[in-house]
Amino acid sequence: MLRVHFTAEDLLRVSFAPEPAPLMELGFAVAMLRRHDTPAVLRRWRHRAHAAFPDEARPLLDLIPPSARSPLFLDPLSSGLEDGLDTVLRTPSDRVRAELDRRVPDVLAPTPWLRRIADGDREAWTDLERALRSAYGRLLAEAWPTVRAAFDAERAWRTKLLGQHGIRTTLAGLWPGGRWEGTVLVYDEVGGRGATVDAVLSGRGLVLLPSTLWTGRPMISRHEDGPGILLYPAAAPLPLHEQRAAVSDGERGGPLGALLGRTRAAALELLVRRRTTSDLARELDISKSSASEHAKALRDARLITTQREGKAVRHECTPLGLELLTGAGTETVTSWR
Repeated sequence: MLRVHFTAEDLLRVSFAPEPAPLMELGFAVAMLRRHDTPAVLRRWRHRAHAAFPDEARPLLDLIPPSARSPLFLDPLSSGLEDGLDTVLRTPSDRVRAELDRRVPDVLAPTPWLRRIADGDREAWTDLERALRSAYGRLLAEAWPTVRAAFDAERAWRTKLLGQHGIRTTLAGLWPGGRWEGTVLVYDEVGGRGATVDAVLSGRGLVLLPSTLWTGRPMISRHEDGPGILLYPAAAPLPLHEQRAAVSDGERGGPLGALLGRTRAAALELLVRRRTTSDLARELDISKSSASEHAKALRDARLITTQREGKAVRHECTPLGLELLTGAGTETVTSWR
């Protein structure tokens, strides 16, 4: 469970990151490679990424666990890959050591190479730079324009929701079951697992940073004395946007397709009238399991509701889903995680 403690000043200082952070997204990509609970929509991507993962990047497996709770010096909020790498390589040694002490053996297994990183060994840091460049080049470089487009679509949608429903509803809606307990924003772990993490913003505000590759519950971190950074899974993961990019311009489904992906946007449009999972599968020409996966994602995003009637499962747009359809037709290091 993640509990984010807000003050009035924090609520006034909530903003979106201007662009995705390459090293943060890379950290999530490596973490997803190591997880065994990959959602169906990411399984094909994970299979390709496993095959493409270079030997030079293997040191990252010592630094990035499946939980994605890597040391904060490894994933700065940056304006590009080179800017991020420069920030990583200039990290003060005392900060590196403090972060590794915090993560080892909490979520990282102690290894000789990690000790060399903590000791500032030049060869180990050269290996780290090579690993980051190699992993980015094989996992994200080609897809980065799509990642950026997905980020822009996500930010545009959430900004619209913010204007229509306010900051409290928008923040709670970033994760299924998100809720407020007074001035504390609560995100539960899927299945109720995991320890409770309390993050106190202390008036420094919050930056929202969606990821197209992370599907776990939102995490929050703070670098030095800056605002908290809330990392959360975007409504549509990268593979859906890659599918969208593969079709011709005339088939992309407009702004809604840019946000949700072509098939999921089409499913939402169909659900302005109640339909069963079988109806969706037949009308979208996809398998029933794929239709069920799309319906679950739309339901988790609070865009549809699902009810069982006998043996049938029927889905229908929520008011939020209808609004999205209508709108688409118009224009000191503190680590929480």
